Amino acid sequence: MEYKEAGVDIEAGNRLVELIKPLARSTAVPGVVTNLGGFSGLFAPPWREYRDPLLVACTDGVGTKLKVAFMADRHDTVGIDLVAMNVNDLVTVGAKPLFFLDYFSTGRLEEEKALEVIGGIAKGCREAGCALLGGETAEMPGFYPPGEYDLAGFAVGIVDRQNLIDGTLIREGDAVLGLASSGLHSNGYSLVRKVLFEMAGLTIHSPLPWGRRVAQELLEPTRIYVAAVEALRKEKVEIRGLAHITGGGLLENPPRILPGRLAIELETSKWEIPPIFPYIQEKGRIEPREMYRTFNMGIGMVAVVPPHQTQKALKTLEDTGYRAWEIGRVVKGEREVKVWGVTH
Repeated sequence: MEYKEAGVDIEAGNRLVELIKPLARSTAVPGVVTNLGGFSGLFAPPWREYRDPLLVACTDGVGTKLKVAFMADRHDTVGIDLVAMNVNDLVTVGAKPLFFLDYFSTGRLEEEKALEVIGGIAKGCREAGCALLGGETAEMPGFYPPGEYDLAGFAVGIVDRQNLIDGTLIREGDAVLGLASSGLHSNGYSLVRKVLFEMAGLTIHSPLPWGRRVAQELLEPTRIYVAAVEALRKEKVEIRGLAHITGGGLLENPPRILPGRLAIELETSKWEIPPIFPYIQEKGRIEPREMYRTFNMGIGMVAVVPPHQTQKALKTLEDTGYRAWEIGRVVKGEREVKVWGVTH
């Protein structure tokens, strides 16, 4: 017996590593010490640029959005999602992403498919300004259905303690800004798939009323907000709080950054809700509160700034290529989000 007869092709794994090396090199940033292929990756953080540096780390996946990628046999966007879900968490504390690691596991390694996925990861890293420092490709026969794989990502960033954004400076009356999402991003897909494919009877190729097909809409990659936060800081906008709107939606994520005895009031008329959300709500007969507790509803990142800096912040975001609106205010309350017409 050879390992290949048991379902693990070592040669295919080695070929894939060689194909990935140029992708990793395309993401190189100052600090990268090692090349891809070793047992670990080395990175020299820019300690001298910081007075009291803190390392920031996070991990995340793409969830059941992968099932849609399998259905459509399209694999070039979920890698972007993987990077986005991690670096968007990093920047909520003001951190600059330094490097990224990925974990790709499958039953049988299909080099072309894996290369598409990792190509997306490299693209996301370039947009986020961080290095793809390393990763793991695991071939596990019998563990996954044929043609399927799983992804996990890990990101490390850096922030000066004095520039840490932790929500403690948020005050009553502060403005709440909403940065537009690119659509569903990477959460709520278990509900999305049930509604669209089971209840509505759509296929991955079905047209939607606004001119896109299901695959195109559902595989739109998650927006990366690193450049937005960097631009605000460069223009001296005081960011008092940042919330990445993922699982838990607009109701459960912003309260995580609020001090005690404060709440957020949002007005849905203040921003543009992409058509996919009311479409899912109608087809699934979903209560409004459940929609706002599950999805981002068109807002991928929430920023809290002093009211006198609202217009400056919005212009900075627009100039950087991000649509944004003033969507609410910080008010007295008990660490909750109130949405007019939804929760009260």
